[in-house]
Amino acid sequence: MSVKIYSTPSCPWCMVAKNYLKSKNIPFEEVNVAYSRRGALEMIRKSGQRSVPVIDFNGRIIVGFNQPAIDRLLSARSA
Repeated sequence: MSVKIYSTPSCPWCMVAKNYLKSKNIPFEEVNVAYSRRGALEMIRKSGQRSVPVIDFNGRIIVGFNQPAIDRLLSARSA
């Protein structure tokens, strides 16, 4: 499973999302959209959103920290 999280250093929900993925032993690539214009444009193209966090699970997009949605994708992965 490929997981990418678009975040900024000042976003508290981004930290919550990253810590949650770490607690589930899910490796992820972090894209800091505060410093990466390319990453910000990619995030907007994928999600239609300008707010963070945006989490990309193999092309399935979650906007914000939505633990039930994350858990559903994780359980689908292990099924």
